[in-house]
Amino acid sequence: MTSYPLPKKELLIISHLRNNARMSLTRLSRETKVPVSTLFDKIKQYHGSFIQKYTALINFQAFDFHARAHIIIKVNKNDRQKLKEFILHHKHINSAYRINNGYDYLIECVSEHIKELEDFIEELEQKFRIEALHVYHIIEDLKREAFLSNPAYLEYITPEHTEKPLPP
Repeated sequence: MTSYPLPKKELLIISHLRNNARMSLTRLSRETKVPVSTLFDKIKQYHGSFIQKYTALINFQAFDFHARAHIIIKVNKNDRQKLKEFILHHKHINSAYRINNGYDYLIECVSEHIKELEDFIEELEQKFRIEALHVYHIIEDLKREAFLSNPAYLEYITPEHTEKPLPP
């Protein structure tokens, strides 16, 4: 059985914050039945461990960034560190991950137009010894940052897990 770092009541707090990190402590207290003072202390305690960062999910198209793509890259072993540094500091990279199964990195690129993405890919191929590269243009977000964001699903991931159908 999986060991969870927090009791169910505290996972409930995290879940509400995942859904809306700007929720007032008063409202969060009503939703979780945890006193505001306790919530304040818990959230402060979670920061840096369970909560890495408070951020906003942006609608990039509202800012005229209409092209997004996930790119998986396999690079020559001697260029891995150099490519990692390039990825970490490039303005078009929204997210980056080190991955396995024959590839080195998965990156999400954001730009105004597909032409900029294509120029970025050309730049990669010119600067690094790319062994394999696959581009997947993102057409539509179906679900983003949703894991642990719905309190109704907590009972299905906690040690008290039972074989129940998921709620609609």
